[in-house]
Amino acid sequence: MEAFQRYFQSLSKKLEAAFEQEKEIRLASKWVAESIKSEGWIYTSGTGHSHLLAEEIFYRAGGFARVIPILEPSLMLHENAAKSSDIERTEGLAAQLLADYSISDSDVFIIYSNSGRNAVPIEMAQLAKLAGAKVICITNLAHTKSISSRHSSGLKLYQVSDLVLDNCGSFGDASIELEGLSTKVGATSTSVGSALVQAIMVQASQNLLNQGVIPDIFSSSNSDEGNEINKLLTEKYSPFVKLIGGDKTC
Repeated sequence: MEAFQRYFQSLSKKLEAAFEQEKEIRLASKWVAESIKSEGWIYTSGTGHSHLLAEEIFYRAGGFARVIPILEPSLMLHENAAKSSDIERTEGLAAQLLADYSISDSDVFIIYSNSGRNAVPIEMAQLAKLAGAKVICITNLAHTKSISSRHSSGLKLYQVSDLVLDNCGSFGDASIELEGLSTKVGATSTSVGSALVQAIMVQASQNLLNQGVIPDIFSSSNSDEGNEINKLLTEKYSPFVKLIGGDKTC
């Protein structure tokens, strides 16, 4: 079997295992639907490569309009990747990042961290819970349970979240061993995490429709009809979601 086939096999097994978490997926979907129905917000956050998942459901074709990602450039990779790894360990930073957001008990906060050991995601979860939001984390339980926390509390993300979804990844994320390399290749956390959060949004959409609620959903801006739909939604939500194009955060 060639390396790409081994990777596909590994990824497929992890996806199958992740989707066996039906109880957790249903509950997360229920919370998201309840939040949308009550005009709450779906917050998302991730540091390092996990910021990709924070963006996954934001301003996305087929995605809810009521999504607010917390995207701090210094915690992402495009400015200084190595430095971002240090910054995500900084206690107190989460409070600064959330200071401009009015999180409430109508909201859901989805936080992504493969290791779940660093201060920023841990404190994001703690602060969101204090504000009354339901906190969902997507993490790698095999990894996080085998390492120590980098937070002074000794806690890890899964321990401070209301609901935990396992991305079923290998320790260290990379999954494929190749002869001649001492380090594995082929990370899976982004693929599995993306599938899980999209599944939650899809089920939440169905839940809303079952209740007679038609949510605001972005369409593809690269279709004529979708472009017009998105213009209307952008005008409606940009005063509340600054990353859509407005000046004010919710």
